[in-house]
Amino acid sequence: GVYLGAKSSKEIMVDTVKVELRRRVGEGLGLQLLEIAGGREDGLGITVIDGILDGGIAQGSDVMVGDSIAAITVVKKNTSNEHSSLSEQETRESVETECLGYDKTVEAIMSMPAPETDDERIILTLKRLRRKPKVTVKLQYPPSQQEPDVTLELFSGENLRRAMLTRGVKLNDSLSLRFDSGGRGDCGAEGTCGTCVVNITEGGDLLNPQKTQEAQMLVKNPRWRLACKAIVGFGDQEGSMTVRVNPRQWGDYKKSDKTALQ
Repeated sequence: GVYLGAKSSKEIMVDTVKVELRRRVGEGLGLQLLEIAGGREDGLGITVIDGILDGGIAQGSDVMVGDSIAAITVVKKNTSNEHSSLSEQETRESVETECLGYDKTVEAIMSMPAPETDDERIILTLKRLRRKPKVTVKLQYPPSQQEPDVTLELFSGENLRRAMLTRGVKLNDSLSLRFDSGGRGDCGAEGTCGTCVVNITEGGDLLNPQKTQEAQMLVKNPRWRLACKAIVGFGDQEGSMTVRVNPRQWGDYKKSDKTALQ
């Protein structure tokens, strides 16, 4: 089949949203449609919702201007009398409308049965484009490194270590000791060496929760995180963070904490 996607998948994402509406006899969806791509002989194109009309069943619902209808399902309840007892059964009738031009979309909508009672429901499956959430990360280096602060804009869901390395950020704390062996050396993002440890001074709630091993390694420094295990903007959050790189090299690092990763 043909599916609606984002032209720039790096910055834009496509959500699939289902909206359930109660049908009313004699009333329609109340949606104004606009074809933004089409004119093909096969009827393919892109049709989006351009307006929500007063008095339609979509008014006041979660349907949004700009949504594209991917499918429509009508749900009916039928009562039957079997073996001297009443039973209620649900029937569904669906039609696909994803990536259709205006005429084909209207034709598909009109092909659905008209409501016979107010107990019927209609389920709209919508495709909705939205900007990928971002997190602004301010990186600070130890004063001894004489490096200026760096501001990065990361997409929610990026791994903090990988994002910093691909942008040329220096991550190699020479004072770190491996959690597994007590020696030195980069573990390759396995979460055992501590060379990528950072201090989250602001915005720590924008990261994923620590797992057991990371929490044990950093028990004496609750604001520290292993960058290799940190997901920025966890749960599609947006916001700002301040991150100190190589926290053991800052003046406020206590010598008594140097065993935290041993």
